[in-house]
Amino acid sequence: MSSTDTKEAAGAAGPGASVLPAPPPESGFRRFLSDFCESRIAVGAALIFAIIVFLAVFAPWIAPQDPYDLATVSIFDARMPPGAESMDGYTFWLGTDGAGRDLLSAILYGLRISLSVGVSSAVIAVLVGMTIGLIAAYAGGRTETLIMRIVDIQLSLPAVLIALMLLAILGKGVDKIIIALVVAQWAYYARTVRASALSERRREYVEAAACLGLSHARIVFRHILPNCIAPLIVVGTVQTAHAIALEATLSFLGLGLPQTEPSLGLLISNGFEYMLSGKYWIAVFPGVALLITIVSINMVGDQLRDVLNPRLQR
Repeated sequence: MSSTDTKEAAGAAGPGASVLPAPPPESGFRRFLSDFCESRIAVGAALIFAIIVFLAVFAPWIAPQDPYDLATVSIFDARMPPGAESMDGYTFWLGTDGAGRDLLSAILYGLRISLSVGVSSAVIAVLVGMTIGLIAAYAGGRTETLIMRIVDIQLSLPAVLIALMLLAILGKGVDKIIIALVVAQWAYYARTVRASALSERRREYVEAAACLGLSHARIVFRHILPNCIAPLIVVGTVQTAHAIALEATLSFLGLGLPQTEPSLGLLISNGFEYMLSGKYWIAVFPGVALLITIVSINMVGDQLRDVLNPRLQR
């Protein structure tokens, strides 16, 4: 409130009335948190995902057993039901798998691998797709046409098919599956960034920056890119969940990670053969952990879409 407005308000209130100062403007981050916390489901999903990340990061210190250490794994403990005790008196709260590993420990380590692969591939795909999308939007002409036709061709194919073809050529391994996930997902980010950058390119501040003689790289990355971050965050959150699910699908089919590095998808695959024999826990518990992880990320992504998209503001 300006000084003139303050005097007018004081005159309208009367000679003896005091005028309260105007409240300070709310920061953008606090407004974002306030809008995000309007959905209790999204807040609960964010807390659940934070717990999952905590368990995955500190799995070596939280897990009761190291499932990769053959000295602590006994084949005599294989396929034990939840709550069973080993000969050493150790309680397997979620049972054991076909190799005798404690299923709770295997799930914690599987979460660690699934999250690291999914998040790493999503970050690299964001950088690749963002750069290509910005180049297409800013260059225009034949460059944009060529890039977007490549994007259209890739988006017309299922992501799992692209990943399967690449893994059939590259083979198994963490680095191989990250490459496959990046190649299968970069086009989503490129299309999103290109659409946002096209609308920003027509703004007056871009023309003013060009008139000032700024370089193309500075205009693109210092002026256009910051205004494309909001939709990129939303797509990145949803595609991270999709990358985790895609990695689990590839591992379930036997083309993802090797047996020495079991992710959640590989744990589900190892327990699938025991489903009809009554030993449900070997596949069900890793499947529940994967489902909770993907659903929590999608819930957070839906709320971020509602908060960061001004057209959906109530």
